[in-house]
Amino acid sequence: MNTPKHKNRALYDPKFQWSFLHPKHWGTWLSLLLLMLLALLPWRIRDPIAGFLGKQIGRHIKKARHRARVNLELCFPEKSAKQREVMIDNMYTSAAQVIMAMGDLSLRSRKYLQQRTEVFGQEHLDEVVAADRRVIMLVPHCWAIDFPAIYWASLGLPVAAMMKPQHRQPVYDWLISRQRLQYGGRCHARQDGIKHYLRSIKEGYMGYYLPDEDFGLEQSMFTDFFATKKATFSGLGKIARLTGAAIVPMMPVYNDSTGKIEIHISPEIKKLPSGDSQQDANLLAQALEEMVKSYPEQYMWVLQLLKTRPDSTINPYKT
Repeated sequence: MNTPKHKNRALYDPKFQWSFLHPKHWGTWLSLLLLMLLALLPWRIRDPIAGFLGKQIGRHIKKARHRARVNLELCFPEKSAKQREVMIDNMYTSAAQVIMAMGDLSLRSRKYLQQRTEVFGQEHLDEVVAADRRVIMLVPHCWAIDFPAIYWASLGLPVAAMMKPQHRQPVYDWLISRQRLQYGGRCHARQDGIKHYLRSIKEGYMGYYLPDEDFGLEQSMFTDFFATKKATFSGLGKIARLTGAAIVPMMPVYNDSTGKIEIHISPEIKKLPSGDSQQDANLLAQALEEMVKSYPEQYMWVLQLLKTRPDSTINPYKT
């Protein structure tokens, strides 16, 4: 793969503002300070604390838990309500463990990050890189979603990603951007369009692509997703054609038995692009399901993943 050319392509790179010190942001700073202190604890001490707090907090976040219940009921109707509640508890346990580990990305060294990361299926990525081909990594919305991109950048394989700026939380937005860009790489704001993201991939950056977002009827095809139907983006095949990139699925997992971030890489989706939008969407949904079904507790079931329905205009998350 060619070495990226470092040009300014409408990059999203927020800077520190003195307004961040306004009292209205003090709560954010206190929470960030707590996360940084927790990052100094050994993971064997931190994880049980995180797991307990995550499970308890998750039982009191009513709206988010409701969304998770809707998603799991539609995807896993064969499971009992009690089984799905256990799945949600496990999800919040994983979420808290990852969130409390986020401070590692700012306080710990490059070497520490690399030692704390374990890659499975490295040969699938090596095959594409050795062929000097462009890469788009297909990464589900898992709680450890930021870790792989930062890990690859630390190894000299910088990543380009599209993201939604968190303007309502500017301090958090600034800090998370510092984490994401600390070893190189690029972030592009969604409101600036996709062309800058595509250009970065063509220049040699590995693309980071989230396959599970619901973009509505106009940009989607309905596909099978576990026991239900999901509105799946139909344009990934076009992106692959425009960039000439290989689409490589990649699942980030936090292993609370080893305290490591695991990156599970699957073989390139060689049938994508297929030349047919429905088939491209089907391939995308199949890859997503394959990744999620092995580690359901790692997935962000709290998102409005199934907002667009094939048989109704009613938002299923409305109460």
